[in-house]
Amino acid sequence: MTKDNKVVVKLDQLVTRGGDAGDTSLIGGIRVPKDHLRIETYGTVDELNALLGLCLECPGAPAGAWQGQLRLIQQRLFDLGAELADGRPGAGGSLEMADVEQLESWIEEALSPLEPLTSFLLPGGSYVNAHLHQARTVCRRAERLTVALGREEALRTLPVIYLNRLSDFLFAVSRWVLHATGDTAQLWSPRRRGD
Repeated sequence: MTKDNKVVVKLDQLVTRGGDAGDTSLIGGIRVPKDHLRIETYGTVDELNALLGLCLECPGAPAGAWQGQLRLIQQRLFDLGAELADGRPGAGGSLEMADVEQLESWIEEALSPLEPLTSFLLPGGSYVNAHLHQARTVCRRAERLTVALGREEALRTLPVIYLNRLSDFLFAVSRWVLHATGDTAQLWSPRRRGD
């Protein structure tokens, strides 16, 4: 911590060779294999964060509140990753229910100008929309892995709730982006048996 209560993360030594044998350290110094469920879980949250960065840099993406919202979500995903990377019992984390409520508010905001759906959407329609759908599916994977980790180790339920709501938010934003760009949503047309 600094004198103004900011957390300082030192990353001045990138190459440590500590993981060359296939294991890594969690926060608190516990060593685990790199394919440990906890590593897979926070690694998937990191993958999601990278995809959100890609969404923000897509050419042709419409300007809107969603961009600032994604930047804030990226901050919260680092908080979530830190919580998942801490193997100490009772370590907790900094996500709060207010973060979930904020997502819910943003979902309502994104959906307010849109017509109700009559079928499932096919991912695509624009470059940024396709990436938002990809981020949504990675978010669902992160959620499934967090549920699995919670079955094996003590975790707060808030990370699962946050990821569940975040995938809903990404779906809502993908719809808003499609609407804002004037692109047409492609709906799923279920095949009838025998067709």
